[in-house]
Amino acid sequence: MKFILSIYIVMALAITGCTQISSYESSEPSAPKAVDLMTFFSGSSRAWGMVTDYRGKVVRRFEVDLSGCMEGGRLVLDEHFVYDDGETQFRQWKIERTLDGRTYTGEAADIVGSAEGVSSGFALQWRYTMDLPVDGSVYRVNFDDWMYQLDSQHLFNIAEIKKWGVTVAKVTLFFQKSATATADCSASDDNA
Repeated sequence: MKFILSIYIVMALAITGCTQISSYESSEPSAPKAVDLMTFFSGSSRAWGMVTDYRGKVVRRFEVDLSGCMEGGRLVLDEHFVYDDGETQFRQWKIERTLDGRTYTGEAADIVGSAEGVSSGFALQWRYTMDLPVDGSVYRVNFDDWMYQLDSQHLFNIAEIKKWGVTVAKVTLFFQKSATATADCSASDDNA
């Protein structure tokens, strides 16, 4: 009986310990200043990040130059990655906001299906499945991104990378919007 009671207590703690996006609803900035991917990523921005393995050890560091343009009601966001080992990577997101103004969908070449996002207050949760190349192999993993907008120029992102429901790595990113926040939309690559 004690064993079963212990299992119920652990399960209750696990369930109540999960963060829900709605818990940020009354946070500042809130509507109409809630996280807005279309506004924050329109124009130029830069990010700095790192990948940690399941033990918390930093295994990669990187910088990203981002350029976002609105095209026909959707955000086309080009990401140019440069890793600490010299590897470069390009990803182009095509992101749309639904009519409620809080829900997003996105697509990119290495994303399986669509990414789904929901914003509330200063937070946005972004989930997707990705085919991730690692050391010559490709692994299908799930990303659970949490974005926190600090102010109109800064956004912080923590992402868990999961395989079979187990966190195998984390990505931490810090975004800074360019002071001029302009981008050359005519140079947008349409390979996504």
